[in-house]
Amino acid sequence: MKEFYQVSADEAKERVNGSLEPLTAEEVKKHQEQYGPNELIEGKKKTTIQIFLEQFKDFLVIILIVAAIVSGFLGDAESAVVILIVITINAILGTVQTVKAEQSLTSLKKLSGPEAKVLRDGNVVPIPSTEVTVGDIVMLDAGDYIPADGRILESASLKVDESALTGESLGVDKITELIAGEVPLGDRVNMAYSGSFVTYGRGSFLVTGIGMETEVGKIASLLKTTSEKRTPLQINLDQFGQKLSIIILIFCGILFGVSVLREGHVGDAFLFAVALAVAAIPEALSSIVTIVLSFGTQKMAKEHAIIRKLQAVEGLGSVSIICSDKTGTLTQNKMTVEEYYVNETRITADEIDVEHAAHSRLLMSSILCNDSTNIDGVEIGDPTETALINLGSKLGLEAHNVRDKYPRTCENPFDSDRKLMATGHIMDGKHIMIVKGAVDVLLGRMESIQIHDKVRSFTEEDRRKIEEQNQEFSRGGLRVLGFAYKEIEGCHEMTLEDEQDLIFIGLIAMMDPPREESKAAVADCKRAGIRPIMITGDHKVTAAAIAKRIGILENESEACEGAVIDNMSDEELKDFVEGISVYARVSPEHKIRIVRAWQEKANIVAMTGDGVNDAPALKQADIGVAMGITGSEVSKDAASMVLTDDNFATIIKAVENGRNVYRNIKNSIQFLLSGNFGAILAVLYASIVGLPVPFAPVHLLFINLLTDSLPAIALGLEPHSKDVMDEKPRPMNESILTGSFLRKIGTEGLSIGVTTMIAFLIGYADHNAVLASTMAFGTLCTARLVHGFNCKSDRPVVFTRRFFNNIYLIGAFLLGLILITGVMMIPGLQNVFKVQTLNMGQLFTVYGLAAVNLPVIQLLKAVKLAFRNRSR
Repeated sequence: MKEFYQVSADEAKERVNGSLEPLTAEEVKKHQEQYGPNELIEGKKKTTIQIFLEQFKDFLVIILIVAAIVSGFLGDAESAVVILIVITINAILGTVQTVKAEQSLTSLKKLSGPEAKVLRDGNVVPIPSTEVTVGDIVMLDAGDYIPADGRILESASLKVDESALTGESLGVDKITELIAGEVPLGDRVNMAYSGSFVTYGRGSFLVTGIGMETEVGKIASLLKTTSEKRTPLQINLDQFGQKLSIIILIFCGILFGVSVLREGHVGDAFLFAVALAVAAIPEALSSIVTIVLSFGTQKMAKEHAIIRKLQAVEGLGSVSIICSDKTGTLTQNKMTVEEYYVNETRITADEIDVEHAAHSRLLMSSILCNDSTNIDGVEIGDPTETALINLGSKLGLEAHNVRDKYPRTCENPFDSDRKLMATGHIMDGKHIMIVKGAVDVLLGRMESIQIHDKVRSFTEEDRRKIEEQNQEFSRGGLRVLGFAYKEIEGCHEMTLEDEQDLIFIGLIAMMDPPREESKAAVADCKRAGIRPIMITGDHKVTAAAIAKRIGILENESEACEGAVIDNMSDEELKDFVEGISVYARVSPEHKIRIVRAWQEKANIVAMTGDGVNDAPALKQADIGVAMGITGSEVSKDAASMVLTDDNFATIIKAVENGRNVYRNIKNSIQFLLSGNFGAILAVLYASIVGLPVPFAPVHLLFINLLTDSLPAIALGLEPHSKDVMDEKPRPMNESILTGSFLRKIGTEGLSIGVTTMIAFLIGYADHNAVLASTMAFGTLCTARLVHGFNCKSDRPVVFTRRFFNNIYLIGAFLLGLILITGVMMIPGLQNVFKVQTLNMGQLFTVYGLAAVNLPVIQLLKAVKLAFRNRSR
């Protein structure tokens, strides 16, 4: 069966209603029962309880819950309570973040206007848009939102803004004739679509689709079936947690076996093995990551990027492909005059001189033959026409002043068939008709041409020059209007016959220009190893012209239209996307397929957009980026990040922030694991050689809650560095636990473990197990505080400014030092923390051994850096 745009208006009526007559009240009722309300259907959402329970699926969390239960049964209620509190806090944080529920469908519902004017029983009546049904005839005027999809029946200069659906920046002139053959959505100019609105003229259409059967409804369906992608950090932390848990459980199993063999106390050995597992597993890691990401969102908010989903901060740092919408993202979403062709000369808008007679004549004509207004910055009218009066304002000629001076006396409104508009004015005592319109149509009506102040006959050479210039403008993606005039006999009702024998004035070329920052942002993308790709609903010529200007497109062969990929399989598309940088005239389905193709090639994909048509792709992308000013609510709700300044360059700042956040999180993990590894080595050594256990369970809990968490958070807030943008994006499948990372943790953990056991052995010289345990505990805590400075960078920092540039780390170090010193020196805390009060000599021994880790590890970093530089 043919699509509705491929059949006549009468045939469409016959197919929908069975007759050419409007629906009666009885027929309306039947249709509403058959087709249902004009609403979008929401999918079932998870409850808050379900989301909360899902937070406990993590492998690390499950192990900790088991450890807490076992600790409780073995009488160590203290450990059990602490573990459960930490886990519950993490779950609450995760739930709060997730409960910022998807509101895409709610926003899509708001797109339908609150009322629609329909023809029923011979009368035009206003009804709620939800009551519009298939077969209704909807009446349209300028400013009306379109409540459903349908076939245009009448068009009196009807022009509709469909940018939210198609991404095309210009209003669409609507026609009533059928369109032969298959054409993409943006070219179905005899159809009206839900969610668009009328910018000019009036008309009517037959409703052919409502609710989920509209183009907006299809987008809603795509949103329901589109899965959100997990960021590399989420995937990495899951893999990391599983590997880490297995490693720790193996260590604890060995320790448990050694303890049972040596002492035979299964209960005590198991209790300590559990305590060590709790100490070794960084259960605060999720909270630390959440806190670091939250601080990252605050920093990005100050730089005009609002993060809706925390993980997007880190995900941005991994992006290798940015698929960007054109209109309003890379461009200003505002038609602007670029060039004039006047006196047989092409000039830029900046070269226009209002004192020059020919320049002024063309400028005045564009303001007078124009229905748009701009009062106090509020623009009303077609974007093409507002571009003309905005140029006048820029050059000191306000539209209302010009129109007051040369009032309009008569007019022939714009008509999409003849593609012309004509207005009559009294100018210098004469009745002048000004005509503007499509260049090819206008050229067929010329009799003369004005060059400077002289009017002469219009020749074939003049026609050839103007046509060549028009083609040159068009190839550059510019929209071109021609202007002409003639003197008429007084004011009368204009006829189409009057629009003949005109005097050519000139051409005005305009476009939606690139944002000033776009070119630099694209260059920064490429420097950072990120490939920018333009995906738009606009025409190929326009898209390619913009892409060339800003550096996305280098060769014309890298641009294509969406129809090209219609018949490609997903496998074919995967190979095809490598060679394409610009996609034009695309549908929402195309956008999703392009994003998926890049994802299947192991890329992290960011998708930017502002229209309803972008929402499914924004959700499918690893990072969806919506525009805050020009963006629809639907796109914002589907996105991970919203730009409050609609500036493409802000994305690059966000990428830089994301890379820095990931680097800082990795430094925090390095700090936690190397310290934990040092504790494990100390305990394992003591068990193997037959020494008393170095730490009581309360010691390990103190380390976890105080001397671990604060420095780890502080490392996550390390000042950002611009050098991250010189690196290539991280591979999608790169684990946190790489070989080099594990070696680093092992070396640093060994240093901490050795100094801790030296302290233990010094304290155990007189077989005083409590003193030995106290000194080992104090050394381990202080060494970990010192180690925070080692984890700031892979490079040595001890003699650089960077050593002191993190006030949070300095604060965490001082607070931790005060707390551990208080535990070791205040007599009243002996029983609580199972320690012995140290004298000054013992205290400084602890400090000295802990401090040794700083020069040792800094020296190892320097040696490693020297070898790396030598090998290059």
